[in-house]
Amino acid sequence: MRLVAAQFKHETNTFSPVPTPLERFEAKFGNTARAAYKGTNTPLGAYIALAEHAGADLDVPVAAEAWPSGPVETAAFETVVDAILQAVKQGCDAVLLDLHGAMVTRNHDDGEGELLRRIRGVLPGVPIAVALDFHANLTAQMVENCTAIVGYRTYPHVDMREAGERAGRIVMDAVAGRSKPVMRWGQRPMIPHVMRQATDDEPMKSLVAAARGLESVTLPAVTVFAGFPHADIKDAGLSAVAVADGDEEAAGQAVQKLLDRAWQAREAFVYKSEPLLAALDRAQKLAEGAGTGPVVLLDHCDNCGSGGTQDSMAVIEAVMKHGGLGDVAVFAVCDPKAVAELIAAGVGRRASVALGGKFDMPAIGHKAKPLKVEGVVRAVTDGEFTIRGPMYTGVRVSMGRTAVLDTGPVEIVVTEKNHEPWDLGCLRSVGIEPTAKRFVLLKSRVHWRAGFKPIARAVVDCAGIGVTTSDYSILEFKKLHRPIYPLDPDAAA
Repeated sequence: MRLVAAQFKHETNTFSPVPTPLERFEAKFGNTARAAYKGTNTPLGAYIALAEHAGADLDVPVAAEAWPSGPVETAAFETVVDAILQAVKQGCDAVLLDLHGAMVTRNHDDGEGELLRRIRGVLPGVPIAVALDFHANLTAQMVENCTAIVGYRTYPHVDMREAGERAGRIVMDAVAGRSKPVMRWGQRPMIPHVMRQATDDEPMKSLVAAARGLESVTLPAVTVFAGFPHADIKDAGLSAVAVADGDEEAAGQAVQKLLDRAWQAREAFVYKSEPLLAALDRAQKLAEGAGTGPVVLLDHCDNCGSGGTQDSMAVIEAVMKHGGLGDVAVFAVCDPKAVAELIAAGVGRRASVALGGKFDMPAIGHKAKPLKVEGVVRAVTDGEFTIRGPMYTGVRVSMGRTAVLDTGPVEIVVTEKNHEPWDLGCLRSVGIEPTAKRFVLLKSRVHWRAGFKPIARAVVDCAGIGVTTSDYSILEFKKLHRPIYPLDPDAAA
């Protein structure tokens, strides 16, 4: 048996000013890709394990994943897709793909659907397994051009490997003649706010549980996708898909049950922000109360894990001016220029930098605004560490060269590359112990919970400035199918 397994993942925020060239993917090819993901908590890691267990000849032509940002450049898309197609053209019994489901390119609003269409064009009958992110914007083109789609059940995404195992097993059973997978899917006109999508909380907790409850031996995979609302494309929004063994009617019924339940709970998926200064006052009171561990402050409007620039200084500036929020660790400001200046100053030396604010954000009418910050350079590292927490476990990550600037009340981690803080290693690797801090300010929305929730005394959402805003009223949607809830309160199912 010959298998082709590949990874190509990008969550595209069409409002983001951050470019997405090939270099952002840091693509790995061939044996390097296989070695990097073997044994990891990822769908590709699962595919490698399944192939090895089956004694299959496995080709891993490419593994490419980039931090969310603006539309993928054409050259980047074509380079990765070509690597996958070249492997498929050599012939195979199945293709196993680790994709995201919300990729938008300069030429294609549905990047994954276009990739799958091209694979089908090379080998029309080849079985294709697809593992998708919880935030996938599912499309007809995706469903029509593969054999089985299975999505993550968790946000934070701690079950990525499990999704790959389920998708891979369904397709390998089909190759062996043990099953005949069929799929049905559907949508509802709603775009749940990302801050209301956590699967540990309602209403998503019950919705995901309902999907799991619909599964059976003959209905092996039922997935609800929350969707990614910061992609201005026709098909953005909540959807569901079911994979059945030959029973199309059962798959369709499962999808409709899930979508009806989601629509009934639509009001609970709406998020409303608290004014920033009120949030900081509340954080101070929480830190003065009983309990151990830091109060986590979430700068959720500037989350690089959803396409934010990770250099908006609005919340950091407000914290520094507040006066009652000392002993704060900040992760992180992505500013390569500032990193270079801090390295040049040297560890133990004082430095003054114009920090962050390097990107204009035309989509929200915001001009770049750096913040002058002065302090002592406490650490300089290569920014590399291996994730030990439950999300992306075992993956080696690089934040680029990284420095820590200590202003006194606030220690700020400054990186050359984007990285969302879902693992304690992002602070510990630069010499900051998060459990010893009074406050930890994280540029994150929900993924922070994977590593930091167990140590947090409390969490306070801090609405700053950025292209991952939950205030949809400041975003101009031009392609999104309308009417849709909550942009259009009277939208009908």
